[in-house]
Amino acid sequence: MARLLSVLVASVCALASVRRLAWAVAPTSLDARLLANELRRQSQPVRSRFCAALVARNLPWESSLFEAFFLQKGSREARVNEQLLEFDWRADRWSRVPRVCASIATSAGFLFACLALVGAGGGADANTEDPMAALRPALDSLAIGIAGTSACVAVHVRARLARKERLAGADSLADSLRTLGEQ
Repeated sequence: MARLLSVLVASVCALASVRRLAWAVAPTSLDARLLANELRRQSQPVRSRFCAALVARNLPWESSLFEAFFLQKGSREARVNEQLLEFDWRADRWSRVPRVCASIATSAGFLFACLALVGAGGGADANTEDPMAALRPALDSLAIGIAGTSACVAVHVRARLARKERLAGADSLADSLRTLGEQ
């Protein structure tokens, strides 16, 4: 029973961490770096149609950012900064979840290992010739908890890198739009 509970906790922790990774990898519908590169390559008439098509598409973040560049110059910068803050929030969603889940998975592994040892100490297995029979469920529970922690830590590291890349892409897109807006 301890093994099963340890598997359940480790699995839930890993799934929650993977959800965080999904939000870090794709905080918006489109990749901002690819949009910036595409905008730089196009001529002015194509660029204008492209921007209008993105606004018409009604994508949550991208449409708002492109709409901001159609505003008057005075209010444009405030709206662009607002959209960059929105992007930052989207990229940071659940940012602490992998670390918390790593702690939970480890703690649950230790807890269920202790429960397995306590349960084996007073049971029928206490006087067997194989002392490892009592330790196996405890060691399994602990190993499963540590495996869950490892998965959460790996996701945390990857999500942090993905977040940095996506924020750089959003900054690149905003800079491209600023440059194109001044032309």
